[in-house]
Amino acid sequence: MSPPLTKPATTSLIFFPSKPPPPLCTFLLLTALCFIGFFYTIHHSQNPKTTLQQTATLFLSYSSNSTISSYLHSLTLHPHLAGTKPSLDTVNYVFSHFKNLKLETHKKEYQVLLSYPIKSSLSAHFSNGSVVDFNMNEFVDLAESGKIVSPYHAYSPSGTVYAKVVFVNYGREVDYNALGALGVNVSGCVVLVRKGEGLSRGGVVKIAESKGALAVLLYAEEGRVSGGVERGTVMRGVGDPLSPGWAGVEGGERLRLEDSEVLERFPKIPSLPLSFGNADVILGSLGGRTVPPEWRDSGGRSRVLRVGPGPAKVNFTYQGEKKLVTIHNVFSVIRGSEEPDRYVILGNHRDAWTYGAVDPNSGTAALLDIARRYARLMQKGWNPRRTIILGSWDAEEFGMVGSTEWVEQNLVNLGAKAVAYLNVDCAVQGPGFFASATPQLDNLLIEVTKKVKDPVAEGATVYEKWAARNQVNAIQRLGGVDSDFAPFLQHAGVPSIDIYYGRDFPVYHTAFDSYGWMKKYADPLFHRHVAVAGIWGLLALHLADESILPFDYISYAEQLQGHTGVLGKLLDRNVSLHPLVTSIQELASAAKEVEYEVKQLREQERRGDFIDLKLRALNDRLMLAERGFLDVEGLQGRQWFKHLIYGPPSSYESKLDFFPGIANALSQSTTKSQQNRQAAVQHEIWRVGRAIGRAASALKGNLT
Repeated sequence: MSPPLTKPATTSLIFFPSKPPPPLCTFLLLTALCFIGFFYTIHHSQNPKTTLQQTATLFLSYSSNSTISSYLHSLTLHPHLAGTKPSLDTVNYVFSHFKNLKLETHKKEYQVLLSYPIKSSLSAHFSNGSVVDFNMNEFVDLAESGKIVSPYHAYSPSGTVYAKVVFVNYGREVDYNALGALGVNVSGCVVLVRKGEGLSRGGVVKIAESKGALAVLLYAEEGRVSGGVERGTVMRGVGDPLSPGWAGVEGGERLRLEDSEVLERFPKIPSLPLSFGNADVILGSLGGRTVPPEWRDSGGRSRVLRVGPGPAKVNFTYQGEKKLVTIHNVFSVIRGSEEPDRYVILGNHRDAWTYGAVDPNSGTAALLDIARRYARLMQKGWNPRRTIILGSWDAEEFGMVGSTEWVEQNLVNLGAKAVAYLNVDCAVQGPGFFASATPQLDNLLIEVTKKVKDPVAEGATVYEKWAARNQVNAIQRLGGVDSDFAPFLQHAGVPSIDIYYGRDFPVYHTAFDSYGWMKKYADPLFHRHVAVAGIWGLLALHLADESILPFDYISYAEQLQGHTGVLGKLLDRNVSLHPLVTSIQELASAAKEVEYEVKQLREQERRGDFIDLKLRALNDRLMLAERGFLDVEGLQGRQWFKHLIYGPPSSYESKLDFFPGIANALSQSTTKSQQNRQAAVQHEIWRVGRAIGRAASALKGNLT
């Protein structure tokens, strides 16, 4: 028998302090160990790449064109203008759909100022004494035509005018200059304008107002369905005019209707939309000088020969009302299992001027189908790594009101936690896939389109047909104020995408935008709807489930270099691009460092190392870099727009659809001295350079 070891019980005690650890320290230590163990277990219990591939395959396999068709049919049974009682049917339909799928669902209401017509009339009085009273409504063979809102321009002031008519082409400054060269003055007249050339309705009215016109008649010419009248808004800016910069919540602060900040959002002269047929009657009656040759309609539809004024006069009356109404955003939330405080947001607006089969409920139907597919995935045990939010916005047609109020209310959380915003407005307008995005999402968009079947070509993918049309390299940017991506990107700095099929559909904002038109012309078999839902849903799956966010800032730096090259051709020699060039180089360098870091983390991930905290830190840098492009002062004269890379230029004539501050300085400085002009442009270049530097710094993640 071996002799016993000496003092066996005391040898291990010498490593511990004489006093027991405090209870709090013990608790914190145990909590930390549990936290690490939890994430280690998650990390090692699944292969993220395989899981995502399987999830994506299942998601695509759940597609159903007949289901999307049934959703669209239900959504478009009645007109559903925002703020009206019939619009509640679509609110309840979307809400019930999410609820019935057993998804977490809620609504958020806002009280906002919207605008509606009371009555309108228009008659033409000809030199021979004859009078024509125009029917301002559309000739629609629909049982519910009486429930369709009369064609009008939201936020137009009321007014009555009896005056001669002048045709002003597209209503641009260059068109008024051409009239001036002919000796034609529009002051005291009603101007007749055809819509086009990138000038918004509000822009048309603003220019006409500055020229002394008393009222505006606006018609759409190219490709419009016979008898259709295009409704729309003429308000300037986005969001509720009574709560600019903050949410219009019940009991919250509101400006008065007579406040200057509110009044400057609205035109001072009335306007109305016209059908092409009614416009053509007036155009055929005009005398005066001959129309400039470049104005003549190449399509031959219009009888325009002379510009006026008169001799025909029009008796124009519009009476409308602006009133505070309640609008409803509807949400479904799928909580992330690992990063529930990181949000991937899919959004579509639900309100329509009439039936809205194309605009916007083709997108709504696709959103509902994505929700259905996600619910099926959840039944199979799937939950996203990050939280997915499905948002159904209200009152977009009045100026992105519903989405803007929500962004303004949630600005801090979105700034800290929003990964990306994926927008679909009109999912299907016709043939051809189109996409716009912030550049770090280009490669993700391309890769996803390679996985989705083309809706027309058998055996081909969306990407293959897209590439065959040479459109892949022409992904558009998001500088316009065209849909609900505007508040997310241009105010909050959230990376964004906007996708759709087709362009310029002939029933835009008319009473003919019906389910029947969609089924007959735009997408008879609803295969394009399926394709949009597939791309949209897969984009969200990648952004929600990939361990490393699929953002490519090398692509962003290359795009900024391209923008700078275009800008350089417009500048005077004495204006320096050095601030842009150096900051873009800094961003490119940071992006390359991130690319190397991603490769290193991928390798560690394959080895099974615990890297969750490293992933979190990297993803936050990728997510927050876009916020660097925001400037607290915003664009000059339009401070709400904060993004200095992509935002709306103040002039429709701008040659740039990027760097809006620089574009504004270039267009507004024509009346300044050469020295002041150069100084204004140079200052804006410095501002953009600093913004790009902030984005590079965020990507690096280090303090100076």
